Amino acid sequence: MPAKAPFRADHVGSLLRPAEVQSARIKYQAENIGPDGFHSCDNLRTIEDAAIKKAVRMQENLGLHAVTDGEYRRSFWHYDFMGALEGLELVERDTGVQFNGVNLRPIFPTITSRLDFPDNHPMLDHFRFIAGITTVIPKLSIPGPSACHFRTGLDDIAPPEYKEPTVLFDDIAKTYRKAVQAFYSAGCRYLQMDDIFFAYLCDPKHREEKAAQGIDPDWLIGQYAKTINTAIDGRPEDMVIAMHLCRGNFQSTWAAEGAYDPAADAVFNQTGIDVYFMEYDTERAGGLEPLRLLPKGNKRVLPGFITTKTGELESIDELKRRFDEASKYADIDQLGIAPQCGFASTEEGNTLTPDDQKRKLELVLKTAEAIWGGIDN
Repeated sequence: MPAKAPFRADHVGSLLRPAEVQSARIKYQAENIGPDGFHSCDNLRTIEDAAIKKAVRMQENLGLHAVTDGEYRRSFWHYDFMGALEGLELVERDTGVQFNGVNLRPIFPTITSRLDFPDNHPMLDHFRFIAGITTVIPKLSIPGPSACHFRTGLDDIAPPEYKEPTVLFDDIAKTYRKAVQAFYSAGCRYLQMDDIFFAYLCDPKHREEKAAQGIDPDWLIGQYAKTINTAIDGRPEDMVIAMHLCRGNFQSTWAAEGAYDPAADAVFNQTGIDVYFMEYDTERAGGLEPLRLLPKGNKRVLPGFITTKTGELESIDELKRRFDEASKYADIDQLGIAPQCGFASTEEGNTLTPDDQKRKLELVLKTAEAIWGGIDN
């Protein structure tokens, strides 16, 4: 087993759901089983378990040194985790969040009481299952702390104490600090937080929306950085924490655009994160210049030059050229390669095939071999 992340080649976490998992979930949803029963249903879990074992074997056989469960047990990359927190409930409404040309399913988080991380959070068992079936490093991806704030409307925050934003941020940090310790106690040594809303706050449209709510977007970036830093500060030395940043990923569409410049310093120098998975597959992500703010040392960035939104395969030569450019701003020894995002941030998945997905992951490994001579170098 590889000793410790980070690796030169990795992936963000989610994988296209197999047909048998999709069919099983549709069946149990149609039978009107509620959220708790849905996730604990024995028949569904048996189907998920078998599919996850296949996904883990696929990742191991490709040569990846860190594997995930593909998020097969989730409907969303973020709401399943958030909905299991104490004090947070998911509600269904008429119209979902707007992406480019399509709306997300109309599920919304509401904060009904003071937040906390429960000892029986279901994703603790999700991690234990992966850890028990892999011969390499099991990685778990969860939404970052910013998701609890950015995705919750001001009118959906009930506790009067949370009218003071810093009280809410303090509780989010405490909740995540407890989560980090709980996952560590479960054996997790490689935890990824998908904190994509740093990138959203680089988009002029989203910045204007926050300003219209009376929130300074730059202040908010600083608060998000402080919150995640507080949550992970003091973690055990053998626990690696990663962060994924992107601009939305729902059925191959997106929800934001804009270069990383407004958030880069906070992300690299104020969060305490070890590894960064950064979307860089289109011009919507801007240039590579923000990488110059990555501090010298052991931190690592895995630029997402390989898209998960289409099946078109990038060329090794083009990827080499992009890394030549990236190395102008950050030491090549502090870089690695990963796809731009997950392949299925929601259970619907992106518009590519399982064969496309496999070729993309193979390309990640081939690129690491071509540039660094392997995954561990």
